[in-house]
Amino acid sequence: MDQGKTLRRGWTTGACATAAAKAAYAALRHGAFPDPVTIRLPGGETPAFALARAELVADGALAAVVKDAGDDPDVTHGALILVTVRHLPPGSGVVFRAGPGVGLVTRPGLPIAPGEPAINPGPRAMIRAAMAEVAPDTDAEVEISIEDGEKLAERTLNGRLGIVGGLSVLGTTGIVIPYSCAAWIDSLHRGVDVARAMGIGHVAGSTGTASEAAVQALHGLPDVALIEMGDFVGGLLKHLRRNPVPRVTIAGGVAKMTKLAQGRLDLHSKRGEADLSELGALLPDAALAARVVAANTVAEAFAIAEAAGHPLGDAIAARAWAVAAEALAPAPSELEITVFDRSGRLVGRADFAPLPHSPSLPRNRR
Repeated sequence: MDQGKTLRRGWTTGACATAAAKAAYAALRHGAFPDPVTIRLPGGETPAFALARAELVADGALAAVVKDAGDDPDVTHGALILVTVRHLPPGSGVVFRAGPGVGLVTRPGLPIAPGEPAINPGPRAMIRAAMAEVAPDTDAEVEISIEDGEKLAERTLNGRLGIVGGLSVLGTTGIVIPYSCAAWIDSLHRGVDVARAMGIGHVAGSTGTASEAAVQALHGLPDVALIEMGDFVGGLLKHLRRNPVPRVTIAGGVAKMTKLAQGRLDLHSKRGEADLSELGALLPDAALAARVVAANTVAEAFAIAEAAGHPLGDAIAARAWAVAAEALAPAPSELEITVFDRSGRLVGRADFAPLPHSPSLPRNRR
């Protein structure tokens, strides 16, 4: 990506589905597909979408739009979003169905109830409003499909959230802001919500797959208790502050946990690297500290200190606990920090302890 380049915004899956639904419904009611089709987004924008497919089928009308996510690395960029609209008896309203490639919700805690297609409330509202522009007395079935959606869903967190069989139809504003990471943060929020709804009393946020596997093995946690937070430890802790569980573990590798220990709640490399001089200051010997400060990476610094008999893991975990506790308080939770090396070996730990001035939650959750 060129430095200084203005990143192009795109459209959410929900916006694309809205455009296809409006075009299909217009053809069903009036016999012709508007192409391009214009929709109104919640913020007042009125984008127009070209149709990739438009055809009358035996029992309804089908329209399709190719999703353009702009310059965002969205897994659904270029996917074909298909909507088939069929008449229903008067008084039925708008009924949503999951076609091929759209998942079904199987766990509680999501905005959509178990058994329903994974079409979020925002897109549902946009689709209803767009169809009402075509005809106010809307009684129709809206079936949304996503080409190759089941395969694409393997690259998302849907399985962890209990959404099976395909992708979710998402989007609150209709607009994809490149690299906003909003979808990732929303997913980790939903992960917490699902765990709480299922009575899980201990969740573990991890920075990556290695630390996730290690913390799961350490505590014997079910998959639903695992929250892949990536770099967004602040986003996870703030959601848990508002939606608490009795026990919270934050797990990560030495570099990410060192950043957390040094006061950062966004652990992405663009926010800066860990300060090796602060690591050196934790050591009692000036010569050893100088070697640590001169290390190429945090992992190398940890290895140098450990080989000299002064492992850094517990000290980093203790400092990370203090930073995380400040973000999580006053949730009635106990907090633990675990630090793992690349092999998944536990090299630092700040054990469970209640947050200062926080009440306790009932401990009768599994």
